[in-house]
Amino acid sequence: MNKNIIAVLLILLGINLIKSQDVEQILIGTKHSLWSNILNENREYWVSLPDSYKDQKSSYKTYPILIVLDGDSHFKSIAGMVNYMSSDAYRSWKIPELIVVAIQNVDRRRDYTPDKIITVRENNSGGGDRFLGFLENELLPELDQTYRTAPYRILFGHSLGGLLATHAYMKEKTGFNSYIAVDPSFGTWDSETMDKKLDSLTDQSFKRFLYLATANWGKRNIRNRDRHVRLYESLNSKCKGELPAKLEYFPNESHSSVPIIAFHNGISTIFEGYGISYRDVEDKEQLTQHFQTLSKRLSWHVPPPEHLVNQLGYRTLQSENDKDKSKALEFFIMNVENYPKSPNSYDSLGEAYETVGNTDKAIDNYIKSLELDPNNERAKIKIKELSKS
Repeated sequence: MNKNIIAVLLILLGINLIKSQDVEQILIGTKHSLWSNILNENREYWVSLPDSYKDQKSSYKTYPILIVLDGDSHFKSIAGMVNYMSSDAYRSWKIPELIVVAIQNVDRRRDYTPDKIITVRENNSGGGDRFLGFLENELLPELDQTYRTAPYRILFGHSLGGLLATHAYMKEKTGFNSYIAVDPSFGTWDSETMDKKLDSLTDQSFKRFLYLATANWGKRNIRNRDRHVRLYESLNSKCKGELPAKLEYFPNESHSSVPIIAFHNGISTIFEGYGISYRDVEDKEQLTQHFQTLSKRLSWHVPPPEHLVNQLGYRTLQSENDKDKSKALEFFIMNVENYPKSPNSYDSLGEAYETVGNTDKAIDNYIKSLELDPNNERAKIKIKELSKS
């Protein structure tokens, strides 16, 4: 072979070797496994953590958990959507940041069917309650011990997974607070079965939120869609107040295409109002009332997001009216009260006190921020400058 050709090949090979060394993987999650004494088997699950989770400045944050059934099918799309809808990088902020946990399947029919299905051939259906026992009594405690979790859990299921999610919602005791049931397969829930389940329903279910999505199967599955409507209307009639639930029909989506759009709408519905713009907030009282309403609907305390209150504080602080500047303090104080371990909340409050001329309190808050974040160089400079004045 010509020496020049060999030289070129070696150069190209060298370039390819360099390129391969420069390639880095983009990771969206990690794989884990847990031995289940309840199921008597090892179960694999995948975890996607929020962008802020490993940020030292956000080490005080805790995060709700989203459990995704059929995780091998839905993990990538749902993890990406949650990230886009919640991360500071995209400034969407429609929902809070979540820890996404996707359960890998072993036997869907066994795990996702709450009732024994009678067929000509013997089957192993009806293990739904045992599987829920694994989720609630083994997996969730494991996640609480491993990660910084908040006491709010969401269960997402599609098809048979949606059937299990609906069943869990209707139980008196459950480890979940909200449910997204996408086109649940109610084939075994005839009128008699559904009535029995509705008769055993307690008011505990109405302290949870249910989002129910229905796809368009054409004439093939009118009966299943009718059962979705029947369940929703029955729940609505049994609830003494406003039913914390929503039924949504997707006429342009099939059973297989509906999960992604239904998840987006479902998670948006659960946290409706969370992403309120700072432009729509008039004062602290309105903001407080807004999130009290959201908290009541979810039966979980949801404080105004730190980034939102910070925006409101700085917008008011920039006013030329001294009275407005004083009101800015109310927002920054709210953040300190709601997020007492956040170095940024104290840093911002320190700046606000500095702006209105209260040097002593400004120094105190910069010191507190520095205690929480020793790397806050700005706070060090401010403390030094203000101490001389």
